[in-house]
Amino acid sequence: MRSHRAGNALAAFSFVLWGILPLYYQFLPQANIDELLAMRIIFSVPVMLIVIAILRRPFPSLHTIWADKRSLVATTIAAAIMCISWYAFTWAITHDQVLAASLGFFINPLFAIALGVLFLKERLSHAQSAAVVLAIAGIGYQVWHYGELPWISLIMGSFFALYGLCKKYIRYDALTSVTLEAAILAPFALCFIIAQGISGNSVALLSGLSTLFLYIGSAPVTLAPLIFFALAINRTSLTMVGLMQYIEPTLQFLLAVFLFGEVFDEVKAISFSLIWLGLFLCTLEALQGIYKNKYVHAEQSGV
Repeated sequence: MRSHRAGNALAAFSFVLWGILPLYYQFLPQANIDELLAMRIIFSVPVMLIVIAILRRPFPSLHTIWADKRSLVATTIAAAIMCISWYAFTWAITHDQVLAASLGFFINPLFAIALGVLFLKERLSHAQSAAVVLAIAGIGYQVWHYGELPWISLIMGSFFALYGLCKKYIRYDALTSVTLEAAILAPFALCFIIAQGISGNSVALLSGLSTLFLYIGSAPVTLAPLIFFALAINRTSLTMVGLMQYIEPTLQFLLAVFLFGEVFDEVKAISFSLIWLGLFLCTLEALQGIYKNKYVHAEQSGV
């Protein structure tokens, strides 16, 4: 029971950290997104190795990693997909589009549901079916009024869901896979940063130490919630994790509207409300499932 509570607390804390992440990027307005992503990749490797050492987790040998080629290929694909998702997210929160980032994370579970049906042969419940329809209606309402798709939100939501799907095919543990993702991309990122420095076009390297440290700091600040999440995942249920994941986009939504002053007009209010309604139905269904499981367990235990 104590372990379960600790898992819930760690999961909630990880989503809070993700939710307030836009605050850090306010120090990097109009950042060079290419360099920011490259710096994050490069410095993620030493950060993750330090974390693994501190937690005293065994890191598999290169022979063990190479022996599981299916996981290695899936990890490589996951790394590329995460790059696209993080690129869109970083662009949004450094270009006054935190609401778009929030919307992307709100619709991510619905993309995950759709991918589960398409690739994992999962069946939609009535609540999930309604949520998907409501999300399509919400996005469609924005398109009808604005005349364009919310591309940043859709890219974030869909690619993060694809990243989760890839994780289903990786047999390495969570910390190992995250470290490998960065290590696979690090040589390309390092070559890019060196080329930028030689050409004299590097913002990170040529704008002073404070800017450089902010670019480097993007690695630990984005990895911290991921590490807490990895520690939580084996200590709590996936259902609880699913319910708590809405902490992140909710905090980002509140920051966008009340701190950053982004426009939340009637069109966005209706669009978000339709998506929130679908998520509310899924949440009710999940809570009902938790209650039923506890009731069945109590009956079987003779309580």
